[in-house]
Amino acid sequence: MARQRRQVDETALFVRIPSAEADKLHRAANVLGAPKRELITKLVARYVDPENPATLSQLGGADSELGVGRAWFRPAEELEILTPAQLAGLLQMDEETVIGLAERKEIPGRKVGEEWRFSREAILAWLAEEE
Repeated sequence: MARQRRQVDETALFVRIPSAEADKLHRAANVLGAPKRELITKLVARYVDPENPATLSQLGGADSELGVGRAWFRPAEELEILTPAQLAGLLQMDEETVIGLAERKEIPGRKVGEEWRFSREAILAWLAEEE
């Protein structure tokens, strides 16, 4: 009796990949005893989410992050040490006010040479304190 095949909605996909990666896929399929089709399906299911720019950016370089007619926002990493200008932006006040508060020791900060520097963590803790 012939073995019944599962009914699965499938699409043919023909791609060329670098020889080194093709060899890795071939060896993995042999070790796992699984068809390459199954390995590729599992990799795509696990790592490719077209709705999530963060996961897509992990798959490609900087050039692959933007496409025609599409833009993604990726927040900049927050700095640990802030200048008076950066802290003024965070606190939404004038830079001169920030420097005045620092000189009067009303906010946590430290002079490094002639320049004031502020720890983001210390400032956020200071803001959270009860008066």
